[in-house]
Amino acid sequence: MSITKHVLVSGRVQGVGYRAWTQHEASLRDLVGWVRNCDDGRVEATLQGSPDAVEAMLDAMRQGPAMARVDEIITQDTEALATRNFEVTR
Repeated sequence: MSITKHVLVSGRVQGVGYRAWTQHEASLRDLVGWVRNCDDGRVEATLQGSPDAVEAMLDAMRQGPAMARVDEIITQDTEALATRNFEVTR
């Protein structure tokens, strides 16, 4: 069984390697999905995998890489993805 979450991350999350870090951490957890910068300074992602792996990834995203400062994470359930990898877009 897998779940899919749409995620919006606010704070100092652009220009600090957050997308590349997210891709690496997601691959360690066998997640699929994508991550990208938003025009408003947030980072947006979709995570799909086992419930435990997705929750562990969300916990990690609350910390982020060393230079990041995460102020808020908003999540919501979303539809399953048709991909088999995790991509950085934009």
